[in-house]
Amino acid sequence: MAQSGPTVPGNVLVHEHILVDFIGAAKASPSRYDADEVFRLAKPKLEELKQFGCVRLHECTPNYLGRDGRLCARLQEASGIEIWTNTGIYGAANRSGVPEFAKQESARELAKRYVAEWKGGINGLKPRFIKTAVNGYPLEPLDRKLVEAAAIACLETGLPIASHTNGGGPAAEAQLEILAGLHCPASKFIWVHAHSEKDHKFHEAVARAGAWVEFDGISESSAQWHRECVEWMQGRGLLRQVLISQDAGWYHVGEKGGGDYRGYTYLYSGFLPLLPSPYWRTLLVENPGRAFA
Repeated sequence: MAQSGPTVPGNVLVHEHILVDFIGAAKASPSRYDADEVFRLAKPKLEELKQFGCVRLHECTPNYLGRDGRLCARLQEASGIEIWTNTGIYGAANRSGVPEFAKQESARELAKRYVAEWKGGINGLKPRFIKTAVNGYPLEPLDRKLVEAAAIACLETGLPIASHTNGGGPAAEAQLEILAGLHCPASKFIWVHAHSEKDHKFHEAVARAGAWVEFDGISESSAQWHRECVEWMQGRGLLRQVLISQDAGWYHVGEKGGGDYRGYTYLYSGFLPLLPSPYWRTLLVENPGRAFA
């Protein structure tokens, strides 16, 4: 593929996917897909990124929804793009990614599982962030427990928490309150899918609290809204608290041929040209470097 879009040396895509399976925690398994087929489809999509200066992609598929450390390790070696995976449990999507044990165990017991994965690795890859999710607002007891577990594990490992947040700004603020109660720094919290909140006052409030505001899901149809979000934050001196990505990919387990696998290059070819070039390095190099330090 010929390059179309700016090169930003050393840039990072902080929220993407290679494979996702929403069959549910009780049934999700590598036996449900052909890893070699996924590898063949994903490898060229990843290789395309190198011409834009991308050096790392964060694979945000959680455990029990298709996380595959072995596949990520293969693709990392073959593509030359570093791939980071995660630990944690995802509480959104009507709890489809919540295994039965997570409903029974305490937050501290769940956190021990996350720490064990951080220490032992996941099929050859060490998780580099904690992925969790809340299903809506007000937070239900299970939502609160998952956030507490993430915070406890964060305090022991130093891993940042990337939380898929249904419920918009109020749900993001509620999670920050939980972290504060456990003395977990707000700077370790990443509000995933913040672009779903249409009231910028919440973006500003969460950023001023010290947390990260992630406008992912960037696509051709959403580009103007994402641009407004970024520009609004810049106008308030908060660009250094913003992360951007596409939530792109992915091989859909259960669909013929993996369904529609959306590549990862629109951010460079279509979105970055909408922004002033001085923003690029801040958003794609400096901010990921600090958020995921």
